[in-house]
This record gives sequence, C-alpha cells and structure tokens, in this order.
Amino acid sequence: MFTGIIEHFGTIESLTAGEAGGRVTVHAPTLAGSLAISNSIAVNGCCLTVVSLENDRFSADLSGETVRKTSLGAGAAGLRQGVRVNLEQPLTAGKEFGGHFVLGHVDTTGQVTSLQPEGENWWYAVRVPSDFAPYVVPKGSITIDGISLTVARWSDNVAAIAVIPYTYEHTNIRDRKPGDAVNLEGDILGKYVERYLAARTSATAEAPSALTVASLTEQGF
Repeated sequence: MFTGIIEHFGTIESLTAGEAGGRVTVHAPTLAGSLAISNSIAVNGCCLTVVSLENDRFSADLSGETVRKTSLGAGAAGLRQGVRVNLEQPLTAGKEFGGHFVLGHVDTTGQVTSLQPEGENWWYAVRVPSDFAPYVVPKGSITIDGISLTVARWSDNVAAIAVIPYTYEHTNIRDRKPGDAVNLEGDILGKYVERYLAARTSATAEAPSALTVASLTEQGF
C-alpha cells in the first residue's frame, strides 16, 4: 500500500510493451540503492515488482493487463524512453500517513486538458473516462500518476486540481502537457462503499416481498 506522497524521481530508460506484456527499466539513482529484488515500487502510481537491479537501475515485468490499463501502454501519449516518472516505496509501519490509501492498482488512464499558472500555484485539469467518473468526488481524493491530490473543481468529466509550488516542483506534474495520458486510481473507500451498496441492492431485489410470503402462506405453502 502507498500514500501518494512522491519522494523520488526516475527516468524511463527502456520500455517494451505489447498485448502480452513487457518490461520497463527505470534509472533511479536516489532510490535504487534501497531496493531489493521482489520489492514493490509504484511507478507513476502503478505498483510493480522489482525483478532486476543494476547500476542505479531497476527493471520490472509488465503483465498484459498492466499494459492495457496504464500509461505504460499508451504509446506516444504515455510513458516512453526519457520520460520522468514519480516513484514511491510502499508504506512502512510507523511512518506518517500523509496522503490517502493508494493501492497502486491503476483503474484507467485519463487525459491532461490543461496546466495553467495562477500566481505561484497551478491549475491542473484531467479528463477522466465516463466509467471512472463515479469515483470522482469534489474535495475528495484522487490519485493521478501516483500523486495523492484533491479534486478542487469537477465539471463535464474534468477534474481540476489546485497544485501548490511544492507539489509542482517535487512531482512530474511540471512535465505534463495537454493530451498526455495519466494513470488514475479512485479512492478505495469509495469502491468498497459502491460494492457494498450494489450487494445490498441485489439482495433486496432477489428477496421475496412480505406480500409474496403472506400470499404463499395463505395458500398453504
């Protein structure tokens, strides 16, 4: 599990991605020395497993599902050689929980629509797919490229984020351009609530009504 608080950058050194999967290698001099084979690492919000370490670089294998669901498979609009990526190690016991619950299980990709300065701050806007829209809540949490962010404005399937200077400087938001594909993960708490309500609705629909039970009883069943 992660928190969405980015502490390191890396650079995509190589990326191969096809329908069946692929592999990514990231140059991460500030982080690679503290990693080990089989460790989990979030790369732009996508939880991957370290399978190789060498010369300040780590590599991770990609499943076909990862390629399909994330910007690792988005071609020119997504991650590619030379692109800077956000990196986060999993949360450890006793560490301050500064963001929100982030699993690193990317739901889908969105598209950057704008990145505009406002004084010292920035407005960062991302269009999300319609099937992801129910998970976006104004003033709620959203994970974009692994960053824990707060939705400040929400209209026509576009989430607008107010970005402070620190976040702008310490994440790859400053590299984003309109049209870029970004990884999206909805708040896991909202997903559990949705699942619970769907199960309750289904159970209610399948249960016989009190009137039906009374009718059957009167007929001797």
